[in-house]
Amino acid sequence: MTVATKPAAAGATELAASGALGKVGHYRWTICALLFFATTINYIDRQVLGILGPTLSRDMSWNEQQFADVVSWFTISYAFGLLLAGRVMDRIGTRRGFAASVVIWSISAMSTALAKTTAGFSAARFALGFGESGNFPASIKTVAEWFPSKERALATGIFNAGSNVGAVITPILVPWITLTWGWRAAFITTGAIGFIWLAFWLAIYRPPQEHPKCGKAELAHICGDGDEAARPVKWMRLLRYRQTWAFAIGKLMTDPIWWFYLYWLPKFLDTKYGIKLANVAAPLIVIYLLADVGSIFGGWLSGALIKRGWKVNAGRKTTMLVAALLIVPTVFAPYMPSMWTAVLIVGVAAAAHQWWSANIFTLASDMFPRYAVGSVVGIGGFTGAMGGFLFQRATGWVLQHNGSNYTPVFLVCGFAYVSALVVIHLLSPKLDRVDLTKGELV
Repeated sequence: MTVATKPAAAGATELAASGALGKVGHYRWTICALLFFATTINYIDRQVLGILGPTLSRDMSWNEQQFADVVSWFTISYAFGLLLAGRVMDRIGTRRGFAASVVIWSISAMSTALAKTTAGFSAARFALGFGESGNFPASIKTVAEWFPSKERALATGIFNAGSNVGAVITPILVPWITLTWGWRAAFITTGAIGFIWLAFWLAIYRPPQEHPKCGKAELAHICGDGDEAARPVKWMRLLRYRQTWAFAIGKLMTDPIWWFYLYWLPKFLDTKYGIKLANVAAPLIVIYLLADVGSIFGGWLSGALIKRGWKVNAGRKTTMLVAALLIVPTVFAPYMPSMWTAVLIVGVAAAAHQWWSANIFTLASDMFPRYAVGSVVGIGGFTGAMGGFLFQRATGWVLQHNGSNYTPVFLVCGFAYVSALVVIHLLSPKLDRVDLTKGELV
């Protein structure tokens, strides 16, 4: 269904550029702030299990393979949920779709407190993954609706930085709650935060064409790339394009590394350096603060290059290449005798991953019209999560059979991004934009 727009939005771009419509407003950044806080809460809820991994492994008598099985149930559900979530966001809109997603994941996060068996944990994580799968398709689609292409990487980098803020808050909050009231209280408390965000989302969010606080000049600025009326797009049609596969394979090869950081870093620090729950906050805070800087800077950098006259293709890929090269030294992390040296190496890699992530997400809106972005991101998210599921299972198997030696795992982490960029460039050498009205490249 095509949403009615404010009059003359398509033709207002030139007027906005000339100043005839007045000063361009900034309400779109309020919307970006909502996405930032949603992503923060999303990562708090999913990371609780990672922080409590060593504690639960001891309390529940889990070995490496059993822990991998529990966390992988989240990832497999997240993978299939992303396919559905992208379609839901494209069909019913981000306001209702995002709200439903937050309700499901918040209830699921709280229900983990009721788990008493490995099967119970697995079921709760499965439900959490399904609910959380809506966050990124909804956020990327919202950015595509509220921002012109030259600002999307920065907006994506800002909201994506919420994942790192969540990852910083969790190792502070969860150990304190756990040591005070027990680990079950940690799941209940963190899960309840989502309902606070939900109230703000329902009160504030509307599409820009309908929003009373989005003035004519700002709407013209948002629509500066041209007016794209909504049309249904079938998945199978999207799979015909190399651009879809460039995005999807890039996610397949690099998303699993972030899943590894999220769930296995506390166990790595415990195994290698003897860092227990009460002391895990400091190294994780350093890692994820660095990741926050990488997310925002990486999004800003490609946008800055494009504003300086670089083509979108050159700006995005140059930025992604620098990030990929910064990640290569990760292969040396298991050899470091000092915990803080290893933390610095992994922290730079985490920053570079988020730098990379802000730009690879933006590739979807670079190559496809706004109305198809949710579905494309859903497809790419599915492949990334499926890669994460397989990588988690493989990580558990490797650690279980080689005495918890993390060297092979970090070797994969170090070279995944350079390899992924090669594949992306081969599949879409120019980041050509798809015109789905004609099935041709523009």
